[in-house]
Amino acid sequence: MGAPAHEAATPKLRSQSSDVTELRNLFDKQKEYVNYFFENLDLDQVERFTQLLMGCKGVIIFTGVGKSGFIAQKISQTLVSTGTKSVSISPTDALHGDLGIVGEEDIIVLFSKSGSTEELLKLIPYAKAKGAYLIGVSCVKGSSLEKLCHMHVHLPLVRELCPFDMAPVTSTAIQILFGDTVAIALMQAKHLTKEEYALNHPAGRIGKRLILKVQDVMRRAEELPLCRENDSLMDSFVELSAKGCGCLLVTDDKRKLLGIFTDGDLRRALNKLGGDVLQRTVGELCHRRPRVISSDAMAVDAMRKMEKPAPITCLPVVGKDVNKSYNVVVGLVTLHDLVAAGL
Repeated sequence: MGAPAHEAATPKLRSQSSDVTELRNLFDKQKEYVNYFFENLDLDQVERFTQLLMGCKGVIIFTGVGKSGFIAQKISQTLVSTGTKSVSISPTDALHGDLGIVGEEDIIVLFSKSGSTEELLKLIPYAKAKGAYLIGVSCVKGSSLEKLCHMHVHLPLVRELCPFDMAPVTSTAIQILFGDTVAIALMQAKHLTKEEYALNHPAGRIGKRLILKVQDVMRRAEELPLCRENDSLMDSFVELSAKGCGCLLVTDDKRKLLGIFTDGDLRRALNKLGGDVLQRTVGELCHRRPRVISSDAMAVDAMRKMEKPAPITCLPVVGKDVNKSYNVVVGLVTLHDLVAAGL
């Protein structure tokens, strides 16, 4: 009897070592091809390109077809996020109305591996008629794109990593390397600060850390777990539980902060005093010199202050009283609030 059908259909697999060797060879080859790009790139040409973008009084418009179109969009987004006005358009859509965005002070950067992409070549005369300055970027010297544009940047390409030298994998890699490096050069030339960069990324962690202040994340007014120092611990349980902050802020009648009583303080007091703790006042058990922060401090500084010297989960926010002393409770920030804010 022959082997079961499922056994006969099982393919023969190569050894893992041969797979790893082949993979390593591919990465080595790609490294070789990318190094060729770096070693043969005309930096004088790139400097002129960068200076033209730097001096652009309008908008820098990127375009391309297929993979080069995706690269054009990505580089445009990098420029925008690092402080340079830019958009990306499809050459086909441009010929059907989107060309209306182009003005005389704009620069159009056309990405093409071959420099002979039909859609881009069709776009060129109409873009010139709008008065824009055209820069072609391709891997082929003497291409139609180079001849028709005002300027051309050559990206040296020895070949694609693809065994057929067809799939655009090395060419797209060097397009991104070129575009993103120029974007950072523009960012540095414009002296973009970390704070300005953060304003362009408000939803990211970096942006939040550089933008959010304590007042943006703190609890206020009726959310605050307040009590007086003469209140018994038993009477304060409701406030401690209802506000769900893990602490009580002990204040006087003018809302001056006198101390803080936390869940941890409660556990320690129960271990030490047992049932008698319920008869004690909050003032007897609270910590009299808690760490505090002002509402105009950065939220990330509140997180740092909560980490050292010993970790805490609640940080009173205080403001100035009539004597300009930072003693009045204006809010409370918790570790949960900071984590929820994405810090």
